[in-house]
Amino acid sequence: MSERISRADVVHVARLARLRLDDDEIDLFTGQLGDILAHAADIEALDVGDIPPTSHPLPLVNVMRADVVTPSVDRDEVLAQAPAPEDGRFRVPPVLGEEP
Repeated sequence: MSERISRADVVHVARLARLRLDDDEIDLFTGQLGDILAHAADIEALDVGDIPPTSHPLPLVNVMRADVVTPSVDRDEVLAQAPAPEDGRFRVPPVLGEEP
């Protein structure tokens, strides 16, 4: 296999990422990154001109029910059980800050 990434490239990228690598790690990552780039080249070499672009390999459809208005619980009844209703709504404390 021709060298797709050099040891110097790995050292350069590690420096940019502020990673401190020893010599053994540089050698290991050079080999691993070279394998990844070789695999990417294999995928790039595939003839996919006849294959339409898709977002997912399997056909997916959303299964949703119809949005139909149905009877519900009375608003006043629900608000009567809330700890601190305010102006016909639930009072909810902010995520950060004051207590209810």
